[in-house]
Amino acid sequence: MRIGVTIMPTERSIPLWDFARAAEELGFESVFVPEHTHIPAARQTPFPQGGELPDAYRRVFDPFVALAAAAMQTTTIRIGTGVCLVTQHDPITLAKQVATLDHVSGGRFLFGVGAGWNREEMANHGTPPDQRWAVLRERVLAMTAIWTQDLAEYHGSHVSFDKIWSWPKPLQRPRPPLLLGGASRPALERVAELADAWMPIATDPATIAEQRRTLDDLAAAAGRDRVPVTVFSPPAQPELLAEYARLGVERCVLGVPSADAVEVLPRLRKYAARLGLSPG
Repeated sequence: MRIGVTIMPTERSIPLWDFARAAEELGFESVFVPEHTHIPAARQTPFPQGGELPDAYRRVFDPFVALAAAAMQTTTIRIGTGVCLVTQHDPITLAKQVATLDHVSGGRFLFGVGAGWNREEMANHGTPPDQRWAVLRERVLAMTAIWTQDLAEYHGSHVSFDKIWSWPKPLQRPRPPLLLGGASRPALERVAELADAWMPIATDPATIAEQRRTLDDLAAAAGRDRVPVTVFSPPAQPELLAEYARLGVERCVLGVPSADAVEVLPRLRKYAARLGLSPG
């Protein structure tokens, strides 16, 4: 099973390029970063993990700029969004950002996407919260058209444009791997229809197994083979990760605090030693 790491990069944390370089040297397969364009000051949506929203959510870097810098300081580690909030982007612009980053990284980009949880945040971008999965679907389909067609067009209820030219096309063809997050029924339906992999936030293996059975049924109904799984932010416990591996999970992405190098680098080294990773 592949082991990646994720951090919320801010101006107060270890620079992402230093973090990615250290992760590569220690043998991690990938590094992921999240996205929040802003946090509404009058937010009413509760934080999914409970309690107060951590300050890093207000400060997190733009993922595409930060990952481009990380790509320049590394050679083999894969870089990814965990997740890009597609509901908060113009799809024509986002398609170019993704394709550009895939080239900058030498084809190492993993495009993790999600519909978002912060209802006020997505509403500020013009996405009605109750339509976010329909919006995500059309934007992914529109971007795929741009990436795969020299003369692309798309017409839907939420995205519509006539024929356009847009280069570069992604280095990875037909597109960078699309990992879709979420565990609700609408999320699993979108995974079965659109995604190259499912990327749920970690829960106990029994719950993941149950949700995986639902996803398998949806994929089969769509005429697809079994969809690979990346589990996001589980505890770095070898026994737990082994259980995920037995369920067929292909990647686990371990979380570290949004903190400086003094705190983060020992955590990375501890994870690598505990899991028996081989330095690059």
